[in-house]
Amino acid sequence: MARPTTKEELIKAADDGFDKLMALLDPMTPEERNGRFSFDLSKEKGAHWARDRNIKDVLVHLYEWHLLLLNWVEDNQQGRTHDFLPDGYNWRNYGEMNVKLRDKHDDTTYDQALNLFIESHKKVMALAQSFTNEQLFTKGALPWAGNSSLGSAFISSTSSHYDWALKKIRKYLKGRK
Repeated sequence: MARPTTKEELIKAADDGFDKLMALLDPMTPEERNGRFSFDLSKEKGAHWARDRNIKDVLVHLYEWHLLLLNWVEDNQQGRTHDFLPDGYNWRNYGEMNVKLRDKHDDTTYDQALNLFIESHKKVMALAQSFTNEQLFTKGALPWAGNSSLGSAFISSTSSHYDWALKKIRKYLKGRK
């Protein structure tokens, strides 16, 4: 699917990606759900291949990026203007933040991570519904969104991230067979 350019496409892409993730996760055995990743890191590009240890780590990553989006939008709507990434992080060093987000959930179980992800997806979708197409996809419609559109942040935190998660989990499952 092409990158969404309208509110309707954004909602559909996010919900479709969510549904695909649920369909992939639902039939898994407890052993598959809790198994450790063992990717050949010499063949993979991107720090995430070594960062995430299991499906739970992927789910809490998605959840935490939902929270980043939800908090960023809420704060900016309340006049507490700040960038999408927390203080101390930028697009060059956000990998360090991702490790901290993962480590924050060391004691989170798979089932807890799944529930956190499901609930945060619902909140993100409700928030997306609250904006007009113009607010989501017209650059400059919301000054605090910076040089990008608000829709881009939603896409990055939902459908694009869901595609990444699907690819990673499928690769893990393929390696188990």
